[in-house]
Amino acid sequence: MAGFGVYVHIPFCARRCDYCDFATWTDRHHLMEAYAVACVTDLTRRYEREPLPAATSVFFGGGTPSLLPADLLLAVLAAVPRQPGAEVSVECNPDTVSPELLAAYRAGGVTRLSFGVQSMATHVLAALGRTHDPLAVERAVVAARESGFDNFNLDLIYGAAGETLADWQRTLEAALALDPPHVSAYALTVEPGTPLARRIDGGDVPAPDDDDQAEKYLAAEAALSGAGRPWYEISNWAEPGRECRHNLLYWEQGEYLGIGCAAHGHTPAGRRWWNVRTPDRYIALVDQGASTEAAHELLDTPQRDAEATMLRLRTRDGVPATPAADELVTDGLADRHGDRIVLTTTGRLLANEATTRLLGAYSSC
Repeated sequence: MAGFGVYVHIPFCARRCDYCDFATWTDRHHLMEAYAVACVTDLTRRYEREPLPAATSVFFGGGTPSLLPADLLLAVLAAVPRQPGAEVSVECNPDTVSPELLAAYRAGGVTRLSFGVQSMATHVLAALGRTHDPLAVERAVVAARESGFDNFNLDLIYGAAGETLADWQRTLEAALALDPPHVSAYALTVEPGTPLARRIDGGDVPAPDDDDQAEKYLAAEAALSGAGRPWYEISNWAEPGRECRHNLLYWEQGEYLGIGCAAHGHTPAGRRWWNVRTPDRYIALVDQGASTEAAHELLDTPQRDAEATMLRLRTRDGVPATPAADELVTDGLADRHGDRIVLTTTGRLLANEATTRLLGAYSSC
C-alpha cells in the first residue's frame, strides 16, 4: 500500500457553483467553530480506539476549506498524527485567500495548495457560477509563492457553455504562465438536481458536447505535456515528483480515513464507508459520542480486482500485459510498456470503453 491518508471535508461555501452536487452549504457558517471542534474530537477518538498509522498525506477538501478561519483548520490538522514529510493539501478558492491566510497555513504545516481556477476566461467563469476573476488567480499564486509554497495545483474545467476551443487554449496558456507544478483538468459533467442541470433541461444552455470536450482534452494534453508536465492520471498532469500523493493513494486502493460530514474512508480489506451528509448531524453525533458513519460496503475479491483494474488503467502505470489487454494495443487504445499496458491518448478519451472491454475479457476467462 502507498501509505495512509486522512481526508477532511469542509462543507462551507460562500456561493454554490452551478455544476456542484457536493455536500456543501452556504448558510451554515455559524457552525464553523463547532464543526472544527467535532473534527478534532472525532480524530482523537478514532486514534484512541484503534491503532491507526501516522498519515503520509492529509487532504482538506470541500466545499471551500479556505473559508474556514486558519486557526480552526490548523487545529484539525494538529490532531492528525503525521509521518515526517507528509503531504498536507488544502483546496482554496482564489478569492478567499490572502497573504495572511497562506502564511498561517505555511507556518502550521500545510505543504500543498490546490486552487479552484476552472477557467481564465471571465465569461466561462460566469457560466460556471464562479465568483472569482482571472486576476484573483494571479494574486493567489503570487501570495502562495511569497508565503513559501512551491507545490500547488491549478484545477481547471473544460466544456462549459459558451467556451470555445480558443478560450480553452488561452486558459491553458494563462495557467502555464503561472508555472504550476501540477494541473488538473476535468470535463464538465452535469449532475442531476444542480442549477446547471435545470438550465440545460429548460433549454437555456446546451449540454456539454462530447466531441468538443474530446478536442479540448487533446489540447490540454498537448499544452501540459509539452510544457514538461506529463500526465500521470487521465485528468492530472504534473512535473516529475510533483504528483499528488494523496490522490495516488486513492488510485492504488490505499487506506484512508474520512473525517467530517460526507467524508469517505477505505480499509485495506476492501471496506468502504461514509459519514452522515450534513454538518449539523455530524456535530450532533460527535457530541453524543456516537458513530458518524452513515453506511458502508464491503467489496469481495472480484469486486476489488475489478476496481483495481479500472483505477490503474486510468494511470500512466497501467495494468499488467495479458492477452485481453493486448487487444487494446491492437486497436490503438493502449501501448505496451515492458510488462505493462498503458492507455494511449486515444485510449484515455475512450477509457470507459477500454475498461469495460478489459473487465469483460477477464470475466469470461
